Amino acid sequence: MSNSTVIAVLRSIRPLQWLKNLVMFAPLIFSGLLFSVQPNGLPYFVTVLYSFIIFCLVTSSVYLMNDVIDYKADRLHPYKKKRPIASGELSIPLAIFLSVVGIILAFFLSFPLNTFFKLLILFYVVLQIVYSTKLKKIAIVDIGVIATAFVIRVYAGATVGGIHLNSWFLLTLISAALFLAVGKRQSERTLLSSSENLGQTRHTLKSYSQRLLDQYTSIFATSTWLSYSLFTFQYQFIRPEQNLSILYPTLPKVLRPEKLLMFTIPIAILGIMRYLQLIYENNQGESPEIVLVKDKPLLILIITLVILVILIIYGPTALNLMYAE
Repeated sequence: MSNSTVIAVLRSIRPLQWLKNLVMFAPLIFSGLLFSVQPNGLPYFVTVLYSFIIFCLVTSSVYLMNDVIDYKADRLHPYKKKRPIASGELSIPLAIFLSVVGIILAFFLSFPLNTFFKLLILFYVVLQIVYSTKLKKIAIVDIGVIATAFVIRVYAGATVGGIHLNSWFLLTLISAALFLAVGKRQSERTLLSSSENLGQTRHTLKSYSQRLLDQYTSIFATSTWLSYSLFTFQYQFIRPEQNLSILYPTLPKVLRPEKLLMFTIPIAILGIMRYLQLIYENNQGESPEIVLVKDKPLLILIITLVILVILIIYGPTALNLMYAE
């Protein structure tokens, strides 16, 4: 395999898209088990990290498959036409071979993990194939499928660790997934609005007026921050079994993790506001992973939110350990 082919393969498997799979760690972080060990002696973090690597292999394999299915439409897109398969840099037979091998390898690597994780992988692959061939042509359904892909990632991360998903957390996840999915359509429609290929590159774009997408964006942006707020209000701090309960009971209730988590709400709202600004002012919502890497204000807000959540949830445990020593 020549160097040019290797580069074409690397571009096609989209490593930057692996950032989406980081949501697999969300259930673990909020469960309070990030630094804990499972009954089998393996840290929860290691198990989720292993599943993350497998899912990255699956998503990259699916991207190859989708590019093969969509190569004709991609050639009409101002940016997607530069993709290796659409431009002819990567042959279709090789892409299909690599895709199939990647999926088979992912199932083989998932052998040590539970059956539900394997089923989620299977469901994700089948859903993406059906989406590329059929569902992407049906308005509203196409947005729902994109959002479902995000939800599957989170459930995959929760499943391997046997972690329970809070109902408000699940609602936040669904709202955020729909928000990102609508943002993709919003930006893509704006990008192609003056092009005669609007309906050829994405059939459903003709079914989404600007006014309708504005309404969708408003609905899901609001439901995202509101459901996250309710999640923080109802959050129940789950202490790991080995947590030394020395300091925690002595803390005033107003300073306990389930109360302090509410202080992350303004950061979440600012993040949503910044993303809306990027969608409407800069037309950058089509690829959330690229926005995350390139936009420093949004990246800072997300990193700050994650750090605060970890400090709030796991801070008392660290203090307990220090106090005990």
